[in-house]
Amino acid sequence: MLNNPHLIFEQFEKTTVLIVGDVMMDRYLTGQINRISPEAPVPVVLHQHTDNRLGGAANVALNVKALGGKPILCSVIGKDENATLFKSLLPQNNISSEGIIEIDDRITTVKTRVIASNQHILRVDRETTDDLKNEEAFLFLEMIKNILNENDIDVILLQDYNKGVLTPFVIRGILKEAKKRKIPTAVDPKLKNFFEYKAVTLFKPNLKEVNDALPMHVKAEPASLQYAAQSIRSILNNKMTLITLSEKGIFVDNDLEQKIIGTQPRNIADVCGAGDTVISLAAMMLPFTLDMRDIAVLSNLAGGQVCEKVGVVPVDVDQLRREYANYLKLQD
Repeated sequence: MLNNPHLIFEQFEKTTVLIVGDVMMDRYLTGQINRISPEAPVPVVLHQHTDNRLGGAANVALNVKALGGKPILCSVIGKDENATLFKSLLPQNNISSEGIIEIDDRITTVKTRVIASNQHILRVDRETTDDLKNEEAFLFLEMIKNILNENDIDVILLQDYNKGVLTPFVIRGILKEAKKRKIPTAVDPKLKNFFEYKAVTLFKPNLKEVNDALPMHVKAEPASLQYAAQSIRSILNNKMTLITLSEKGIFVDNDLEQKIIGTQPRNIADVCGAGDTVISLAAMMLPFTLDMRDIAVLSNLAGGQVCEKVGVVPVDVDQLRREYANYLKLQD
């Protein structure tokens, strides 16, 4: 373990992360429930407030920014009203739109959540999940290559939500560039392209995604998880695997150790966005440490922290500093 937490956070401030993946807007309609509808047995929500937030790979960028790093976000959105709103949120959060491409016949993904009394009542998704067309994927990959040429990138993070931006062609092209430039890579996968991420540095599925991808049933137990991680590595040849286990913590696997790092007790309000926070933290540690325990502990703390808040929010770096320092004291 690194015994100087300040060193880790100082390194974050020197880290530039290229984030490629599906972006979206998280829209929250907040109100109160005072009665049941006379038209159907459903609650009537009296709308009070609308809040639009950056989501998906854009939330990863927010987390990188919150940790002190420099995010460069690359994605594809539509040319619609929601695209205009999405792009307006980027400078408000000090994130550049240089890597965002707009395409006429795509839909900008919007997840609309109805919340009352701090609870999700309903979610409505507006999206397309079609892969980028060949020409679109080629242009997107060329733009990414240009960004790599013009910036000193410390780590590449691929955030896959199965919305069509990370096609096999795009994935292979990015990983080829990463290998050529000796840049570590971190992946948060989904089922569709689960086994496309060959030879990545860090592969971070959750337990459900592992069960969806592998033929055996995987339990949140060390022996079962170790077998699953070995099965993944036999196909991908990745260096490290993190499998998130919700309230049970994170399973870590590399050449040196395989174990579950548990979570600390939390008052869980909302798990949305926790995976974004975990992969952001883990990816930012790759350029300067390969200690899986450090990565897992900090990722656990960061992911758990955001679960205490309603809606998708980035990590609070000051709180994370305190929690990690307290964790180290308890280990002495």
